[in-house]
Amino acid sequence: MTQSEEMSQLKQEALVDINEAQDEKALQDVKVKYLGKKGSVSGLMKHMKELSNEEKPAYGQKVNELRETIKSEIASRQEVLANEQLEAQLREEKIDVTLPSREISLGAKHPLTRTIEEIEDLFLGLGYEIVEGFEVEHDHYNFEALNLPKSHPARDMQDSFYITDEILMRTHTSPVQARTLEKRNGQGPVKIICPGKVYRRDSDDATHSHQFTQIEGLVVAENIRMSDLKGTLELLAKELFGADREIRLRPSYFPFTEPSVEVDVSCFKCKGEGCNVCKHTGWIEVLGSGMVHPNVLEMAGFDSEKYTGFAFGLGPDRIAMLKYGIEDIRHFYTNDMRFLEQFKSVEDRGEAEC
Repeated sequence: MTQSEEMSQLKQEALVDINEAQDEKALQDVKVKYLGKKGSVSGLMKHMKELSNEEKPAYGQKVNELRETIKSEIASRQEVLANEQLEAQLREEKIDVTLPSREISLGAKHPLTRTIEEIEDLFLGLGYEIVEGFEVEHDHYNFEALNLPKSHPARDMQDSFYITDEILMRTHTSPVQARTLEKRNGQGPVKIICPGKVYRRDSDDATHSHQFTQIEGLVVAENIRMSDLKGTLELLAKELFGADREIRLRPSYFPFTEPSVEVDVSCFKCKGEGCNVCKHTGWIEVLGSGMVHPNVLEMAGFDSEKYTGFAFGLGPDRIAMLKYGIEDIRHFYTNDMRFLEQFKSVEDRGEAEC
């Protein structure tokens, strides 16, 4: 067999082996068989010693051409195998897009969040600003700036979480009001609400918690009267509990307001006839309020002869408990999914089935 015939036969055998390779491993074996260091194509170079110097270049060129041909055929076959593998994979992993999708479980707003946002939306519509402050507060802003001297019972260590003698966890959001008044440099008007968490040393039970939420409101301007406070609170009660609700004001005492009043709303369940919600009185206590004490205004740099104001404070926890019929304040903070899932459709029903 001549050298040319040997090359031709080797080429035909290589093409057959390449076309018969059914996977990457088989094709790799063919590549090693023909193009490896000890492969058939490399073996052709042993004939070089039998050739004259004039014949060697032409022979070497033919061997290289054969090598490139086999290499090209292997690459083509490799591409075919890759496409076949991809098609098979696509067939196996085919997705029927017409099948029904899996139901996605959606969460819902926490009842406290829902209540706070409802109150915020009302006061934003009335032109109030939402102002937030520090949960770790200075004694001065938590008490003294609010007309609560060192000797006041509310400053007892049993009521507050003190970190140092002058730093404590705020017991109400009133420090936000004190700081805001101070920043205004005696210039009104001021219309703000201050939502946030507050902390007091208390035994946790169905109606008490050492941590709870509070929203306080403050208006300071010229010619602010008690009637302005009453009108604001009436609007708030109707927004939270229904358009037919009424309020009543009862004299009370708070160090930072004078005069001070407790505010009751007519029972939304029994319409004033008496039930377990209103303890058979027809009225439910919802918040405390009053006219800003002149001392508070003066300490913040306001002229109490020129400016007057009103303030109020309510607990969203209590409002949410009344509104949604929740009997235990601890439900708000235990992250029990059985409790929280009741509020998924509150927006559709208007109330939870507690």
